[in-house]
Formats: sequence, C-alpha cells, structure tokens
Amino acid sequence: MISVDLALRLRDAGLPWEPASGDRFVIPHRDMDSDVFTLSDMTVEVHDHPTGQFIGFNGTTEWALDSVDRPEACWLPAEHQLRDLLGDRFTRLERRDAPGGSVHRVLLLDERGADAFEAADASDAYALALLHHLSGATGGSVGTDGATASA
Repeated sequence: MISVDLALRLRDAGLPWEPASGDRFVIPHRDMDSDVFTLSDMTVEVHDHPTGQFIGFNGTTEWALDSVDRPEACWLPAEHQLRDLLGDRFTRLERRDAPGGSVHRVLLLDERGADAFEAADASDAYALALLHHLSGATGGSVGTDGATASA
C-alpha cells in the first residue's frame, strides 16, 4: 500500500480524486494517520451537498466521527490505480532482490525521455513515477528518497 507521505505529496501536486467504492483513504493531521478507511456503499459513503462533498460514516456508534469534508481526506491510490494514472508512459515494473529486501523499479517512457523510479514497495515506486510526471520534471531518475539521480 502507498505510504501516507507519498499520498499527501500526490494530493499536494494536484492529483485529482473522484471517490469511488473500494477507494482507501486516511484523515491526516488528526492523530488518525495510521487509520485506513475504505469507501463502501454500506458503511463509508460520499455524499454530495450544495456546499461540497463529504464522506459519511454510517452506523459508527463507537465513534464520535459522523462525517468529514472530502478535502480533509487523503486518497491512498491502489497499485492498479497508480499504474492506470501513468497511462501510456508506463513501460514496465521490475523487481529485484537486494540486501534488506526487494526493490521495485517502475520504468516510464514518454516524449521527455526514459525515467526509472525505485522503492521497496511497488505502489510507492508507481507513486514516485506519478509524482515526477505531475511535477513536469524532465530527465533523470527518482530514487526511494525522491532525489533526482542520473539515469
């Protein structure tokens, strides 16, 4: 699953979110960053109102949380959603064993050239690639720390 830090960076970079059933999200900066919620047609739904959308928590008697404004929630896109957002730029995902665990590498190719993005988790590698694309950066590869390195 994508890290909350990368999800926040994607949101801040302008990644749009149209909430749909099955989407996972967090409510950051409320001491709830580690609580992952899933939109469901039965328990957690998006409600449209004249003042905007809010996410309603139905039947949550054990909480004092009934709803939250959608902009306060941060989407945690799934691996397949991140891959779809990369579109035709996505070339392939590679996995290699490395000391301390596996490394996943996402390769992109577009009009700006080829880029590679690595992270321990495949979702984070996809997120780094998408973040790079949203930023409009050119050239180089992004490693696990987000720093630009030569390809």
